[in-house]
Amino acid sequence: MKTPKLIACTLHLALLPALFDPLPAQAQYEVAEIPFYAAPDGTAALGGGLRLGQSLYRAFDSNDQRQFDLVPLYLYNGKYAFFRGTSGGVHLYKNDRFQLNLLGRYRFQKLDPDRNAFYAGIEERRQSLDGGVEVRLRGGWGALNANYLVDTLGRHEGESAEISYRFRFDRGRFSLSPFISYGWNDDSLTNYYFGVSDAEARPDRPAYSPGESNWVGFGMNTTWWLSPRTQFFANIGFGGVDTVVSSSPLVEEDTQSSFFAGGTYSFGNTREPTDYITPGRESEWSWRANYGYQASGNIVGEIDQGDFSESEFADTHLGGVTLSKLLSDGPRVDFVGRLAAFRHLEEDEGNGNFWSYALYVMARGKGYSPWTDRELFRYGFGFGMSYAEKVPITEQRKQASKGNNTSKFLNYLELQLDLPLRNLFKARSVRNCYAGVTVVHRSGIFGTSDLLGDVAGGSDWITAHIECTGGI
Repeated sequence: MKTPKLIACTLHLALLPALFDPLPAQAQYEVAEIPFYAAPDGTAALGGGLRLGQSLYRAFDSNDQRQFDLVPLYLYNGKYAFFRGTSGGVHLYKNDRFQLNLLGRYRFQKLDPDRNAFYAGIEERRQSLDGGVEVRLRGGWGALNANYLVDTLGRHEGESAEISYRFRFDRGRFSLSPFISYGWNDDSLTNYYFGVSDAEARPDRPAYSPGESNWVGFGMNTTWWLSPRTQFFANIGFGGVDTVVSSSPLVEEDTQSSFFAGGTYSFGNTREPTDYITPGRESEWSWRANYGYQASGNIVGEIDQGDFSESEFADTHLGGVTLSKLLSDGPRVDFVGRLAAFRHLEEDEGNGNFWSYALYVMARGKGYSPWTDRELFRYGFGFGMSYAEKVPITEQRKQASKGNNTSKFLNYLELQLDLPLRNLFKARSVRNCYAGVTVVHRSGIFGTSDLLGDVAGGSDWITAHIECTGGI
């Protein structure tokens, strides 16, 4: 495995959108701010939300503008690294009031020439990965955030700077957080998304070069804590569009609005921090190795009902290694955070061999003998995200048969069932080891998420595994 590729892919997994792809980042990321950055180190959370907004680009029918988008949220606040739902990075320095971070953030702004007939002949404006530095200040007076980012993928080849201020009002379980933001995009970034080159020009779409642009936005984020671990949010934002952008032949709006609502569940008490791991289990971790074949059925409705048949689309195999860390424990269910690296063996199918990476949380329970406290089996369900260096060949062929698109970045699901080896062998070396079956699944959540490439479909593998626990 190449370490730089793993680091790059891990950062890629962390970078999630805030609102609609045509909206400027100043509207996107403040509306999607979730009160998670002050969570205790090591806290993880999962959730989701629906996002609504208006496109700045010209629309000629209802299909030009998405009515809703489902956003899966993966959150983590660590001592050195963080995923905040809309961004990810590394803490260079942090305390309760100040953070200096290396920040990576995916720019989901794009323009598809197939949007409608007006854009025929326009070169595609692609999404990109922006990276740079971020400063966050927090005190009784409010919170001030600022960042400076540049294009890391050579798409828009531009630069941006943002600064925002918000103040939070807490009223019991309910909080309000009004904000105001200002952003600057240089001429390369603005021209890329809103300019028209000479080659793209025509009578109803003249050549245009807007130059640099400035953006001002304001809004309100709200949070309701159902419990110390469960929150629901509803956020709204408004903003004006710089005249150099609204004058573009590609644009018909001079204002913008956005809405984002959903909920998250934290594996740890983020509102009233307390210990959430039983003493003696704080250092518990595990490793797992698995290997198996491409399955025909889906993880839900077929494989879980006993259909273990091999895929008719491709004869491929998958092997992997997974590292896990206990996040929280309970009398019935433990939650573990997991990072997996899978090797896809598809050379015989003409797709080569490549890596995919999964970052996810698993809820894991145990089954006991009804007559004793002897553990008989474990079961688990995992949810997170997957990034593949190449699109697996089965996904390519499945989607091609339906005329649908594919994506390297997809949602990740996992089912696991295993037995403790100590019930079969007396050797101390396997006392904390388990053997069983793991089902690996990638999918786009029924084509409802722009983040996941609007993919409707996926792929599954049935694997055998051995897993051993340490630190106990």
